[in-house]
Amino acid sequence: MSTFYITTPIYYVNDAPHIGHAYTTINADAFARWHRLMGDDTMFLTGTDEHGLKIQRTAEENGVTPLEQADSTSVRFREAWEQLNISNDDFIRTTEERHHLAVQTLMQKAYDNGYIYSDTFEGLYCVGCEAYYTEDELDDGNCKVHERPAEHMSEDNYFFKLSAFADQLLEHYEQHSDQVRPDGYRNEVLGLLRQEVRDISISRTSINWGVPVPWDDKHVFYVWYDALINYATAVGYGADEDRFGTYWPAAHHMIGKDIIRFHCVFWPAMLLAAGITDLPKFYVHGWLLIGGEKMSKSKLNGVTPKQLIEGDDEQAFVPFGVDGVRYHFLRDPSFGPDGDFSYEQMIVRYNSDLANQFGNLVQRVITVTGKKCGDLAPSCDGDSPLKAEAEKAFTATTEAWARAQPPIALDATWRLIRETNEYLAAKEPWKMEPGADVDRVMGDSLEAIRIVSILASPAIPVAAQLAWERIGMTGNVDDQRLPDAATWGQYAGGVALTTGDPLFPRLKG
Repeated sequence: MSTFYITTPIYYVNDAPHIGHAYTTINADAFARWHRLMGDDTMFLTGTDEHGLKIQRTAEENGVTPLEQADSTSVRFREAWEQLNISNDDFIRTTEERHHLAVQTLMQKAYDNGYIYSDTFEGLYCVGCEAYYTEDELDDGNCKVHERPAEHMSEDNYFFKLSAFADQLLEHYEQHSDQVRPDGYRNEVLGLLRQEVRDISISRTSINWGVPVPWDDKHVFYVWYDALINYATAVGYGADEDRFGTYWPAAHHMIGKDIIRFHCVFWPAMLLAAGITDLPKFYVHGWLLIGGEKMSKSKLNGVTPKQLIEGDDEQAFVPFGVDGVRYHFLRDPSFGPDGDFSYEQMIVRYNSDLANQFGNLVQRVITVTGKKCGDLAPSCDGDSPLKAEAEKAFTATTEAWARAQPPIALDATWRLIRETNEYLAAKEPWKMEPGADVDRVMGDSLEAIRIVSILASPAIPVAAQLAWERIGMTGNVDDQRLPDAATWGQYAGGVALTTGDPLFPRLKG
């Protein structure tokens, strides 16, 4: 059995969950669900980042302690992911004791190995990013992400010898073409490593809201280096060697393009400094934009998952339901470049793919089968013309997931839906007399729905399960295992079908 470990970034608790967070988390969830279908021993992690100056200041503004601020916002992320049917195996908070232990263990090893030293740092700091920048990296003194002035700071820090790992990391990324996907972001990482790589400040004395430095209690670790280690914490680093040895070599981080430097340069170097030679892989996506701008708390342009799932009268949003939201964020933005969120396009995609194609196929097949084939469904034909289409769909879907391209994977799955609808349109079983011919057509269509339900379940788990049950299948669709479950000819018939409300009622925008 193969192993697969996927993570989201841990989300900062000075903000509430919006669809930018949801986009990343839904994609990671779909990868986890796909790998479970493939029979992999899968671990899926998300959580919240709860230390740093930004949290401390937000807490002060709200008149609460940093931990109270973290407690109140962290639960909102848990609730959002539950509402979106996110199947994470663990939810980590960086204020947990297990995380403090892992951070101190890893950084102590880097210190003992000679890769950490003390010095005085003076520079320009963006509190929003929790990051230092040079003047060249700013836009007239303003952070390019948060569009506000960077603050001048000076303090005694501990520094990490990032420069010691530049050549090793450059060679690693040059030799492993699949380490960062899509390729354009791997080229960006290579570009960062070919420039001058400076040592980085990793501690603070100006705040106390963080993980204490074990060899100097006047310092706490800078929030980014604490946060990055969460990925190792959750699989047992410093506490369970066997668990860490099982999952860490299969680590994949789902990240946005704005945190590439921290994840693809700083984090692997920290691992190497601590003696960990298995380096994670990265799935990198662009920003989800609204009106051409990145969503942010400061611009108040964030749309929440709840508004889209349940509808919002004030925004004139119709309810898309959980699977409608999930499908849109997996299918429409190309994975990699920036993509604009379009409410109008969301309705078009929902009505086209979910209501008209998948939902209508399930409804029509069950209705016609009930009218033409008696009380029990017929079996499929082993030599059906749909067999080749199902095989093509499975192959193309599998290849796309392997290339980290959910939109292409879903289009490949939907190809079988389109082919089945065309098959029905050509055969017109509703005009046939009861008998072997109509039984064959309907059995083939039911088998196609069985396979589609499995392949589509990472994106639309609720609707896939409903379709599975309505065609008389038992158990859970996400308990199926590929490739065997996608082999044509397994729909045996002899079961009662179930009618019900449309899986995806058409929406009016």
